[in-house]
Amino acid sequence: MDLVHFNPFREMDSFLSHFRRDMNGDFSLQNFTQSDWMPPVDINESDKEFLITVEVPQIDKDDIKIQVQNGMLNISGERKYENEDKKAHRIERFYGSFQRSFKLPDNVKEDMIDADHKNGVLYLTLPKTKEKAPKLLDIKIH
Repeated sequence: MDLVHFNPFREMDSFLSHFRRDMNGDFSLQNFTQSDWMPPVDINESDKEFLITVEVPQIDKDDIKIQVQNGMLNISGERKYENEDKKAHRIERFYGSFQRSFKLPDNVKEDMIDADHKNGVLYLTLPKTKEKAPKLLDIKIH
């Protein structure tokens, strides 16, 4: 076993890297106050749908909850720490509950959202409605 010189700034740098990444991405105060950790998310769009890909390794599909309410897509769950009886020398993975929330565009068919869980990845397919032309409304002045 090799001895490694302890550098307290390395851990702080790791924390700040995650913080900077979150500030540049989909930042929401709700994510910081209600989540122990946040799984990474990719959002892609095609002509017919949006595809949201969420990395949720070691989380059973029964421990994930997906809800749509008031135009918001909420994904929450929990990754449980199961090695409590063993002495841990280093823990770098995140455990505990998480919650991610996304405002849905107006052109998503909320009642047709589909979810699939394969190999530690959650796939959400959000079908689009047909684009509607903006409605012009004349307002009369009294």
